[in-house]
Amino acid sequence: MKKEMVNPRNAYGETLIDLGKKHSNLVVLDADLSKSTKTIMFAKKYPDRFFEMGIAEANMISTAAGFASCGKIPFVSTFAVFATGRVYDQIRMDIAYSNSNVKIFATHGGISVGKDGASHQMIEDIALMRVLPNMTVFAPSDATQTRKIVEIMAENFGPMYARVGRANSPLIYKKEDLSNLKIGKAITVKDGNDISIIACGTMLDHVIDASNELKKIGINARVIDMHTIKPIDENIILKSAKETKAIITAEEHSIIGGLGSAVSEILAERNCKCKFKRIGVKDIFCESGEPADLFEKYRLNAKHITKIIKDLLK
Repeated sequence: MKKEMVNPRNAYGETLIDLGKKHSNLVVLDADLSKSTKTIMFAKKYPDRFFEMGIAEANMISTAAGFASCGKIPFVSTFAVFATGRVYDQIRMDIAYSNSNVKIFATHGGISVGKDGASHQMIEDIALMRVLPNMTVFAPSDATQTRKIVEIMAENFGPMYARVGRANSPLIYKKEDLSNLKIGKAITVKDGNDISIIACGTMLDHVIDASNELKKIGINARVIDMHTIKPIDENIILKSAKETKAIITAEEHSIIGGLGSAVSEILAERNCKCKFKRIGVKDIFCESGEPADLFEKYRLNAKHITKIIKDLLK
């Protein structure tokens, strides 16, 4: 069955317009990439509430903090590599330390940026953001969930970070599936008692495909969508450790500091005895190339996830 493909960046731009109607104090800032991040949609609809900051990301973050101090709800956007790494000090001091109501929505996260190469393949952003006090961290898995999470970001106070990829991605959810979506509450997409696969972002679709292949050989995989990396859903991790034989995490991010690290911290602190493995980018910078080729080379697609799980359960 052919999957319906929708770009989460488009979902972001469209949702900003909807939120602009609802919240007259919502403003949007971009750093010379509004066509790519899709904030240009908001700019055309609400030009008086859109601020093109140019290639000055640090200034954009501090300006957003200023807006927040005046009662605005600022959304700031650029590529993930610029939204976190280039401006870390400003995020730390002006947003996290100050507990400012600023929403950072980054696009072009992970290695699926592809031919832009290692310099633009941001695989450290989740690690950078989740270590900051006061910061909430999201990784939406499809366009439908992106819409819902952007709404949640606008309607809840505090510093928040969300990242999506560049490419079109398969629709996993319908709108009604996410009516009860909450910060820090993961979604059990598929139930199973042999192994739990905890995924986030673009990896959820690959994990679902892998679980379907595993089903053919009698392995029932529980698939969990950990859309909120911080605060993480500790209860579902411990439940999975108790009820299944192993846990695997899957993320389009470094295995250091991201989802895998967050889950392993819970398992270690609670002295859980289940088998555990992280799937993600190893401690390397990746090559430039087509996204599908990169997912194959770095063992992030359904074929490799299936093999890793089969080997783990032997």
